[in-house]
Amino acid sequence: ARTNILAQAFRTDYLKRNPVGDAALKAEFEKIKTQMGDKEYKARHILVEKETEAKEIIGKLKKGEKFEELAKTSKDPGSKDRGGDLEWNLPGGFVQPFSDAMVKLEKGKYTETPVQSNFGWHVIQLEDIRPAKFPEYDQIKPNLEKRMQEAMFEKSLTELRAKAKVE
Repeated sequence: ARTNILAQAFRTDYLKRNPVGDAALKAEFEKIKTQMGDKEYKARHILVEKETEAKEIIGKLKKGEKFEELAKTSKDPGSKDRGGDLEWNLPGGFVQPFSDAMVKLEKGKYTETPVQSNFGWHVIQLEDIRPAKFPEYDQIKPNLEKRMQEAMFEKSLTELRAKAKVE
């Protein structure tokens, strides 16, 4: 218990002596906004195990079969019962290969070649694009400040552990 009290006192003292400046917070806010993108995408996808399966699905789409029906074979349990619908998302919310392919699509189009990610092979259809509604700086400032303080504290602890000599 004594160790926990000392550790908590050290943490409180560190955070009091090392506040995050407003300029750093605003810079981090802008960085996150840039990473997330300024547009939201409404997409559908079908996730399968093998590239050949994805190619077969693309072939069926070209023949006029409905994306929503083909999505029932998807191995993504979260979207297959909704016709593959992923709802509105920022590109930063998806893994890189998926995101890259999605943002290149035109509304109503689907990927003509399968997209590989660490989850498997995707066929992606873009339904719509809209401007992103990013929260105002003042709304997320407290959470951002807490997150940045925690990161600074963790970095400080890592440095202290690296310098410490246990005998």
